Amino acid sequence: MRTATGIFLVALLALAPSVALAVDTVTSATVSSTVASSSNTVASSSGNTVVDKATTAATASSPGIVINNSDICVTGVSGAVQTSLFGVSSGGTIRDLNCERLKIGRFLFGSGLKIAAVSLLCEDRRVFDAMLMAGTPCPFKGLIGDKAKKLWAENPELSPEGSRVRKDAADAELAKRVAELRAQPDMTDDFHNDRQNH
Repeated sequence: MRTATGIFLVALLALAPSVALAVDTVTSATVSSTVASSSNTVASSSGNTVVDKATTAATASSPGIVINNSDICVTGVSGAVQTSLFGVSSGGTIRDLNCERLKIGRFLFGSGLKIAAVSLLCEDRRVFDAMLMAGTPCPFKGLIGDKAKKLWAENPELSPEGSRVRKDAADAELAKRVAELRAQPDMTDDFHNDRQNH
């Protein structure tokens, strides 16, 4: 607990903004031009020159993530945070699994493995439901058509999470349980009759 509190306090102090104090120096000379650089600013006025010694704030630069190949299903992400004392920058990539599925499915289809390509695409519940609604259910262990539809209905747990087959199976199970509960005799009347007899 003490270690966590200590780390929190150090992080808080590192990220807390600090006040940078600078002293302006006034000299008695006349400058006819204005000069600006990355660290100091010189401005002229009648007879006095003011030099601002405030330093520019440090900046944390995010790394550039360059992906040169358009056939790779990744996206570059980077970010940075800077305070007056501490700066952090980071970068990385994120895999797009749906992009990978489409590319592999396209490769399988191009290789003549049409059922394998459709099976791979059917791992997405949206494709699974669309195929079912179109009357062409996804293949089930190599079987297609009405045989596949029957086996999907018998094995809804093998369908993609959130698919219509799973929802229909869950609704049917719930309706079955409700019917079983309604079919049971009402025990409340017997309970009340027993209490009145005692």
